[in-house]
Amino acid sequence: MSYSIAQAAQRSGLSIDTLRYYERIGLVDPPARDSGGRRAYSDDDLGWLAFVTRLRTTGMPIRMMREFAQLRHRGEHTAGRRKQILVEHRNDVRARIAELQSCLEVLDYKIDHYAVVERDLEATA
Repeated sequence: MSYSIAQAAQRSGLSIDTLRYYERIGLVDPPARDSGGRRAYSDDDLGWLAFVTRLRTTGMPIRMMREFAQLRHRGEHTAGRRKQILVEHRNDVRARIAELQSCLEVLDYKIDHYAVVERDLEATA
């Protein structure tokens, strides 16, 4: 199946400008072109965009994403380095999740505290 840049943007959740930027910096391959010279994204392109979006959502720096994309083009012999990048990033994501979990616990404590304060105020009213 083939998708226009607008359709690819909608399906990927990225803006058209972001798709063009990712293409310009080498994060995504330039898509094929249709007979009118317009970008024509494939299902494989959208799959890669979904993966790249996950990396970005989890905080991977563009620099590392570009390295990963370049290694991907060099073939299977780069699998070790690509795995290393993902393992290191997974460690970073896990650390961030732990930090957020700690913050969530503080929020839960404060919310519970204010619920008790509200109940006490209602009981004395």
